[in-house]
Amino acid sequence: MKAAWNKIPALRDVMAAEETCWINPKQEPFDAVRESLPVNPAEVDDAAARLDRFAPLLMRLFPETAADGGRIESPLRELPALRERMNWREHVPAGRLFLKMDSDLAVAGSVKARGGIYEVLKHTEDLALEAGLLREDGDYATLADHRDFFAKYTVQVGSTGNLGLSIGIMSAALGYRAVVHMSADARQWKKDLLRQKGVVVREYAGDYGKAVEQGRALSDADPMSYFVDDEHSKNLFLGYAVAARRLAEQLRGQNVAVDEDHPLFVTIPCGVGGAPGGVAYGLKLLYGENVHVFFAEPVQCPCMLLGLATGEKDGVCVQDAGLTGITEADGLAVGRPSKLVCDVMERTLSGEFTVADGRLFDDLRALHATEKIFIEPSSCAAFAGYRGLVQFAAAQNYLEERGLAEKMEHAAHILWATGGRLVPQETRREYLAKRL
Repeated sequence: MKAAWNKIPALRDVMAAEETCWINPKQEPFDAVRESLPVNPAEVDDAAARLDRFAPLLMRLFPETAADGGRIESPLRELPALRERMNWREHVPAGRLFLKMDSDLAVAGSVKARGGIYEVLKHTEDLALEAGLLREDGDYATLADHRDFFAKYTVQVGSTGNLGLSIGIMSAALGYRAVVHMSADARQWKKDLLRQKGVVVREYAGDYGKAVEQGRALSDADPMSYFVDDEHSKNLFLGYAVAARRLAEQLRGQNVAVDEDHPLFVTIPCGVGGAPGGVAYGLKLLYGENVHVFFAEPVQCPCMLLGLATGEKDGVCVQDAGLTGITEADGLAVGRPSKLVCDVMERTLSGEFTVADGRLFDDLRALHATEKIFIEPSSCAAFAGYRGLVQFAAAQNYLEERGLAEKMEHAAHILWATGGRLVPQETRREYLAKRL
């Protein structure tokens, strides 16, 4: 298998653990593939409506969401000072630069607050409707009064950290018994925070895959347990997809046009693929060929790139390419991609960039110094796509072949920050001082 991989330049770089750019050769116009994908626009509409129904409950359980009417939403912030610094040090693409600050999402402090919380709410609605506690046109805030009912049920998930936070915090707030199965690379502060919230944390010496496997098996053995499966869950995916329509509102508010003459470039850090895949799908629904979505992964853990570039999807893992799967970007420390996400992205994703761990901390320091913003190191993988559009010949060819090079002055670039708000101050200082 590896002999065939050597014929793809990006995969040669991947096996050498070098930073690279892979452009998706199977990408097609979105209108040509949207009807054949395993998700559809009506399902995203349904997810958005469900989140609106739950807004009163979220305001009651988490008063910090009241300012947004019960929406768990993040700012879109322009980064002029960072862009100037980066352009001075290393040429970067023309156009405006923004940070989508899912690093600061309420409740769980990461992009996982979108999909993870949505899936818990969907499960909660199903149970409440079946038990007669609720009508679909009823007051969802009253579900906060039924903790004794939900306490009979368990919600479980396998996680490297941030998904566990979102599932654990939301489930515990509703009264469920929440169990998070965490891999060895999960940060201690995330385990501590979950336990403070009343969540049971089970730790495993193995990687993310082992935590998921064990968690799924334990949950399947309990008829009162529900397992949130990051590798296969359409509900998670749909919760993330709603983010795109919220972003569209923010872009209009900042006078950012997205059309044929004003391309939008979005880079999203990628682990198993659920969050970036959902966001990417939602963006393609809105903007079609005018949005160009790239994923970014660590050089030792580019599972989605491998799955898509080889065509093996979840049949391949990073160890098959001779990689360790070990990275400082704990939220991206996943060895095997989601098949669901591969199925959606194989003809819609523009491409992938990989990034060395050391760059994550360099970019974190640059962002903090210029804009006074802190995000998790794994979030900083998004910078790889921004600089990569200039750095790699494959990316430059992508722009030229699509007639985008001459439109870059009118482009907008979004780096999707996936986590950061809940990081303790001491850990923040360690990250800002770390050099690899």
